[in-house]
Amino acid sequence: MDARFLGIAELTETPSVAVVVDVMRAFTVAAWAFAQGAEKIVLAESLHEALALKARHPDWVALKDGPPAPGFDAVNSPALLRSVDLGGRTVVQKTTAGTVGALAVKEASLVLCAGFVVAEATARLLRTRECDSVTFVVTGEDGHAEEDLTCAQYIAKRATEAGTDPAEFLHRAAKSRAAAELATGVRQGAHPDDVALCLELDRFPFAMVATSEDPLMVLRPTAVPVGVVPGA
Repeated sequence: MDARFLGIAELTETPSVAVVVDVMRAFTVAAWAFAQGAEKIVLAESLHEALALKARHPDWVALKDGPPAPGFDAVNSPALLRSVDLGGRTVVQKTTAGTVGALAVKEASLVLCAGFVVAEATARLLRTRECDSVTFVVTGEDGHAEEDLTCAQYIAKRATEAGTDPAEFLHRAAKSRAAAELATGVRQGAHPDDVALCLELDRFPFAMVATSEDPLMVLRPTAVPVGVVPGA
């Protein structure tokens, strides 16, 4: 598999297959939302669009980065979301990096959103689809977020090598600037357990596929068959 690792600003053409990585915290939060029963996640282009969607659909759950704000129901924290019952509901998510990255590749034939919590399922889906060329979008810090790059590299290796050891990758992510900022309270709308939850490898058995449902970009969990062996 030919893997490229690019920041959002480096996307000069639409890739065929894109894996958009935001470990801390957009797509860890998305995975937790599905685990808490959410049916789908609408990826909003702006805070204004998120609030407009919420206004049109009062039963939807609007979620954003940073501290709580009027009109929004939740913040971008996996630890704060894990006790929320989202059974059958739609979540509208707007974040600084993750949702931006997904919308930047919305024309790709396959768009996956990922973090460590769904790493194996994401790699397995890439194997199942026999993807020859994959662009990994490193969303954080203008493409330089160590936790996103590390997770992308791990998924790429896991897609082709059965014996990939995750320890080094998780260690690098744990030493990232984002992890330090979350741990020390620099980032608002955070919980002390967020870092540990973001680094919980393969917590969930599903991959997350984003598709255009005109005019929206919608993320859904996707079960992936077990048994496709790397290199087989």
